[in-house]
Amino acid sequence: MIELFPSREVMLTIGTVSVHWYGLMYLLGFICGWFMLPHLAKLRSIPMTRDRIDTIVFYVALGVIFGGRLGYVLFWEPKRFLADPLDIFRVWEGGMSSHGGFLAVLLLIIYFCHRSKINFWALADVIVVPIALGLMFGRFGNFINQELYGTVTTLPWGMQFDGVEGLRHPTQFYAMIKDATIALVCFLYLKATPHAKPGRSMALFFMLYGVFRFIVEYFRDQTGYPMHYWGSITLTQGQMLTIPIVLIGVFLWFYRSPRRA
Repeated sequence: MIELFPSREVMLTIGTVSVHWYGLMYLLGFICGWFMLPHLAKLRSIPMTRDRIDTIVFYVALGVIFGGRLGYVLFWEPKRFLADPLDIFRVWEGGMSSHGGFLAVLLLIIYFCHRSKINFWALADVIVVPIALGLMFGRFGNFINQELYGTVTTLPWGMQFDGVEGLRHPTQFYAMIKDATIALVCFLYLKATPHAKPGRSMALFFMLYGVFRFIVEYFRDQTGYPMHYWGSITLTQGQMLTIPIVLIGVFLWFYRSPRRA
């Protein structure tokens, strides 16, 4: 039996197989990257074949799904993993971390560049644009699932979410604006600096993602998530995980400076 829109989270069921909106958003992100990479690669003069594109997209998908899941289990719910280690493989139950996805994708791209003899910094500059757009699609999936909503607000664009009281900040849309802005800035930088020393677009991505994510976290409902207290300063788990990303971005920006040999 085929059933269309059987629930908010599921777009389609065919017998016992369910197609989730969140998975569809990931798929759209990967397709977007598959189409964009050949054109973006020209901005850094990267020799790119269709086979290489397929392999890169496969590695990114692998890193996003499994790295994101591992990051969620380790960074957000380690007790859940310790109680049931096999839980890490149940990606269909939800729970992904962009921080874990970043790390896994980075390692896989380093491996790919080493094997294919491609300049890692040049490819990293290019790939951050579709990655940012993929994050944007993912946040729309969060909105469809009615998750990762914000705190109570009286602002005119406040929205009602299932199961919680009051109008809330639509932080999923804040995050989508964040990711679209990052993609645009990185793309414009690539276009404006065709002969620049590679690596700075990736640095821009890390810095912008970290700063914008840090800000969005202030509006996100943190019920059930760990908090960190430093005297009078309170930071969310997301903000704590984002600080190293900003620092890495700043370091890379200066490390990949044209003045350095």
